[in-house]
Formats: sequence, structure tokens, C-alpha cells
Amino acid sequence: MNATVISIFIFIVGITLVITYFAAKRTNSASDFYTAGGGLTGWQNGLAIAGDYLSAASFLGIAGAIALFGFDGFLFSIGYLVAYLVVLFIVAEPLRNLGKYTLADMINARFNAKKVRGAAALSSITIVIFYMIAQLVGAGALIQLLFGIDYIWAVLLVGIMMTIYVLFGGMTATSWVQIIKAVLLMVGTVILSFLVLKNFNFNILDMFTQMKTATPHGEAYLSPGVKYKMPLDTISLMLALVLGTAGLPHILMRFFTVKDAKTARSSVMWATWIVGIFYVMTIFLGFGAAAFVGSDLITSTNPAGNMAAPLLAQALGGDILMSFISAVAFATILAVVAGLVLTGASAFAHDIYGQIIKKGQATERQQMLAARYASLGVSAFSILLAIFAQSLNVAFLVSLAFCIAASANLPVILYTIFWKRFNTTGAVSAILTGLISALVLVSLSPSVMNPVAGAAIFVGDPIFPLTNPALFSVPLGFIGGWVGTMLSKELDIKKYSEVNVRANTGGFRQL
Repeated sequence: MNATVISIFIFIVGITLVITYFAAKRTNSASDFYTAGGGLTGWQNGLAIAGDYLSAASFLGIAGAIALFGFDGFLFSIGYLVAYLVVLFIVAEPLRNLGKYTLADMINARFNAKKVRGAAALSSITIVIFYMIAQLVGAGALIQLLFGIDYIWAVLLVGIMMTIYVLFGGMTATSWVQIIKAVLLMVGTVILSFLVLKNFNFNILDMFTQMKTATPHGEAYLSPGVKYKMPLDTISLMLALVLGTAGLPHILMRFFTVKDAKTARSSVMWATWIVGIFYVMTIFLGFGAAAFVGSDLITSTNPAGNMAAPLLAQALGGDILMSFISAVAFATILAVVAGLVLTGASAFAHDIYGQIIKKGQATERQQMLAARYASLGVSAFSILLAIFAQSLNVAFLVSLAFCIAASANLPVILYTIFWKRFNTTGAVSAILTGLISALVLVSLSPSVMNPVAGAAIFVGDPIFPLTNPALFSVPLGFIGGWVGTMLSKELDIKKYSEVNVRANTGGFRQL
């Protein structure tokens, strides 16, 4: 542990705590806590969305995946970027026009039923926990590398800090932490990419040529099949990544922090440009780590490859650059987990407690108190699970969250907006079918059961062959919604017409 690392860490964490302090003074209502009062501009919310989206999976996991597996690792970058087209053209505007605080609000604009709200809240909390595990695993590995403290204590430290941000600052603090973190992350990534290109004499074609012999995989490094041997596995992963973003509750919740649908679209445009530039640069991070750090050192430091980017920074810029990059990665994780905790807390406090238990009669103070208690619960449970997932790549863990989002949330969102016949029974069955099928198939997959000790959570032969089950669970979610709808006689064409107008124009908005 050296003074440079400590100083940069304290400086960046100090900035985020100051933001939280001032944001706490402005967080006086449920609207302030959940959505920052809807007062963010398009560019501010775009930066915050990018800050929320560019998580430990993007910065640590993808860099490691590309360094170790080449083209197969870059699949994550492609999938994450293309996913924003689905959000931009299909989801952003209707969601902003129909919702208020959470995804369940949007669905309940058409189906005012407790069971629909409860199912949507359950799905949101499950996705949040999977995503949280990935961030905490990355944080634990990072702090363990820099400070030499035990992984468990590293995870606990991050968990405590993220809870502080949410408990006191709410969405206002979370948004500004994400904005600052997005700027710092882009600066750090540009510096690293520049140094990598400099070492390749700024010749991208020569870089690709050299990479054919820079790793143990040889020329196969630049071709698919190094990690994902089965074509169906690759297709399933890409399906989860491309469709999953449109169902991620912590991303969708950001559209309620702006004043109208036009600003929501502007937010997505800003976010798309930022994440697009970032994901192009992940090629340089991955190639640089493979060429100048080496797979042996990457895997010996962290078996899943999560420390490739900090190790690359040390190799090219010494301890000062490594300290800066690591501090930025730490800020990245804190910003994302704060947003995730807030989303999970909102699903419980607003949907389950406020609308189901209190039947919409909860006071502002009661909702705020419930949200803060829920923040503690979500944090504690995620920390506990993260302790057992140390050996898993964070990009892969996030892909499972994307799978659940695409399987459980996306079908009900699309059906709600576009299918006139869709009803309450169909909404509940779509969510539960997608959620349960994704969880069951993941638990039977090589991600959880692997004959190689240490490669997964349990040692044993997997029953389901694909590492990501989206190829099966996403269609099952859509089929579940269709079957539930057709088996029910419920039909409300008038309600659909109203929702259709509101989704496309923002008219008849009930705040």
C-alpha cells in the first residue's frame, strides 16, 4: 500500500461524500428520493445513464474478457452497445409517458392490480441483486489487489459506502456521483487507450497483426470460439445482452428523472454516444492487457481476469496511473451499486409497501423510511451473496442479470404497449415465467455447476448446456404472457386505447 494510492482514493471518495452531503439537504420528498424531482436535463441524465451503465462489468470485466478470450470477450461490448437501439426506438418514450417512479408504475398504467405490481417488483429486486453481486465482486477484487486486505472485508467496505450514498442522498446524490464518475471513467479509458496505441506505434492494423502471436491462443484469439465453443451459447449470450438493457430496472428508472419524453430521448442519445465510444476503446484495453501484462499475471491476480485494466495501467504508467485508474474503477462501482440499491429500495418501498401493503395511502415520511430500510436489506443480502461469487467474471455475472431482464421484464413491457388483447393474467404469467425459467436454467448451467473445481459455484456436471439461458428463457417469457392472456377472459380495450395515447403523446398523464 503506498501514499499515492491512498491519496487518490481519499480524494475521489471525498468528492462523492461531499456530493451526498449537499444532496441530502435537497432530498425532502419521495419524488426527490426516487427521481431527483424529475429535474435533470438531457445531457445530465445521459451522462448519469452512461455512468450507471458503464459498470464494473464494462471497465473491469470486459477488459479482462477480451484480454483472456479475444473476440469472444468483445461480444459483451457489441451486445451492450446495440442494446441501446432497442431502448431508444421502443422503450424510452412510452416508459417515460406511462410511469412515475418504477417499472411497475408503467405496467400498472394499464393493469391496476396488486399482483402485477408485486410480480414486477419481485423481478426488479432479483435483477438488482444479480447486478449488485457483479459490482461487489469487482470491488472486492480491486480493493484486495490495492490494499492487500481480505476479499470479505473489501466487499463489506464497498457495501457500507454505497448504502451511505443511498440512505442520505437518494437519486440526486446518485445521479451526480454517476455523472462525475462517467467523466472520470472516459478520461481514464482515453489515457489508457492512447498509451496502448502508442506502444503499437498508433498502427491499428499492426496491432491486430501482433495480437495473432501475443497470446497462447495464437490466431484463434481474433476469432470466435475461444471461450464459447457452442454457436448456440454465443447466440444466447448476445440475445441476453441486446434485449436485456430494455428490461433493466435501474436503467429504466433513470427516464423518470427528466421532465418529459423528449428529454428522455435526448438522454438516450447522449448515453449512446458515450457508451459507444467507450466500448470501442475496450478493444485497446483488452489487447493492451494481453500484450503488455500477459494472461498468466492477469489470471494469477484474479482468476476471472477482473484486474486486467488496473494491471495494464501499472504496466504502462506505473503506480500513479494505476492508482488513478483503480480509484476511477472504485468510483464506478460505488456509483453503479448506489443506483442499484436505490432501484431495489424503490421497488420495495414504493411498489410493495406503498402500493400493496399501504394501498397507496402511505405518507411521504413512511415511504422514505421504508426505502431506507429496504436499502439496508438489499445491501446486506447482496454482500452475503457476493462473498461466494469471488471466482466469477463480473461481465459474465452481469450478463445473467441481462438475461433475467430480457426474459421477465421485456415481454410485459412490449405486450403492455403494443398488444390490445394483453391482460392482467398475461402480465403476471409473463413476468413469473421469464423470471423462474431464467433462474432455474442458470442454476443448472455450467455457470453454477462445473466439473472443474473453482470454475463455478458447485463442482459437478451441468444439466443445462448453455452458460446463458436467454435463448430459451426469453421466448418462454413471451409464451408465458401469451398463454396467460389467452386463458383469461379479461379484456379492456378502452384502457388499452388510453394507454396507447399516453405512451405515444404523453396525454392524459396522471401525476
